[in-house]
Amino acid sequence: MTGPAVLDCEDVEWFRAAAEMPSAARGAAATLARRIGLDGYRASEVALAVTEAATNLQRHARDGALLLRVLRTSDRAGVEFLTVDTGPGMADVEAALADGTSSGGTLGIGLGAVARLADAFDVHSLPGRGTVMAAQFWDRPAGSGPTGGEASVSSGLTRPISGETSCGDAWAVKVDEGGVTSDATEPRSASASGSAVLVMLCDGLGHGPLAARAADAAVTEFRRSADRHPEGLLRRIHAALRGTRGGAVAVARIEPARERVLYCGIGNVSGVLLGPGSRKVLLSAPGIVGQQMRSLRTFELPLPPGGALVMHSDGLTDRWKADELPGLLRHTPAVIAGQVLREAGVRHDDAGIVVVKGAW
Repeated sequence: MTGPAVLDCEDVEWFRAAAEMPSAARGAAATLARRIGLDGYRASEVALAVTEAATNLQRHARDGALLLRVLRTSDRAGVEFLTVDTGPGMADVEAALADGTSSGGTLGIGLGAVARLADAFDVHSLPGRGTVMAAQFWDRPAGSGPTGGEASVSSGLTRPISGETSCGDAWAVKVDEGGVTSDATEPRSASASGSAVLVMLCDGLGHGPLAARAADAAVTEFRRSADRHPEGLLRRIHAALRGTRGGAVAVARIEPARERVLYCGIGNVSGVLLGPGSRKVLLSAPGIVGQQMRSLRTFELPLPPGGALVMHSDGLTDRWKADELPGLLRHTPAVIAGQVLREAGVRHDDAGIVVVKGAW
C-alpha cells in the first residue's frame, strides 16, 4: 500500500465574471503555462481550455469566478484552473460533457473537449445552485491523451476580501511517513500504510498585508517543524506568530491506518468531519495564536470510511449542510472545497478552506 500524495498549490489569481474575463484569463493561463516549463503546444491547449471555461462563466453563469494556479510535486509543475458559480447548474452533466455539446456563444469546443485536454478533470453541479469544475494540465507529448494528472488527497482555496489582493487566510498540508519519535506523546508508525497527513489552516487577524504576514508565518513554521502532533505544531506556530497580528489556527492529523483524526484549534476556525450520512463538528478553544493561547486540548474522533475533513475560516459561514450537496464526497478535494466555498463563502471577509480525504 502506498502512502498519501499531496500537491503544493500556489494561488495565482481569481478572475471574476465580466466582459474582459475570457481574454484576461487566457493570457494569464498561457503566460503561466510557459513560465513553469510547458511547451508551446501544451501552453496553447491550456489557454484554449481556460478560455472556453471562462466564456461559459461570463455568458451563462451567475456570480461566476475562475481561479488559476500552479500545482507542484517534488519534481513537476502543472497548471490548474477551478471555476465556481452560483447557477443555473447542469441537470445532466454527462450530456454537457458529450461530444458536440457547446453552449451558444462559446468557442465551440465544448466541455467534453476541455476534459480531454486536461490530464485530470472533475465537475460537480447542482441544478439551481451552482457548478464547480476543476482541471489539471501537466506536460505531455503533443497529440497524446490525458495522463491522469497528479492525484492528491488534499486541496484548498483562499480568496481575499473584496477590494484586497492579499489574503489573510492560508493553509498547508504535509505527509508524515512514520517512524519512531523520541517524544512518547507523538504518534508512531513505521510503514507507508501507517502514513498520516498533517493539515493546518490559519486565519490571520484582520485583512490585507498584515494579516497575510501572520498567515504566511504560520505556514512557514508548519512546514519546517519536526513536530508530528497537533498540539506540538500549534505551540510552535504560536511562537512563530509573536510579533505579528496573530490569528486563529487549527491543526489536524489524519491517520487512516488507525481510523482516527486528531484535531487541535485556537480561535474561530471551523472543523467538520464528513462521512456518508454523518457530520461531526470539531471544536476549537478561544484565543489568538501568537498572543493569547490557553492550555491546548486535542480531540480524537473516528475517521469514517469514505470520509473527509473540512477546515475553514470564518470567511465561510458554518451553516452549510453536506446533505444539501448530494454526491459531494465522491469528488476530488479541490471540487469539494469549491462547492463548500460556493455554498458558504461571504464577500466581506477573507475566505480559506482546506479538504483532506480520509482514504488512500
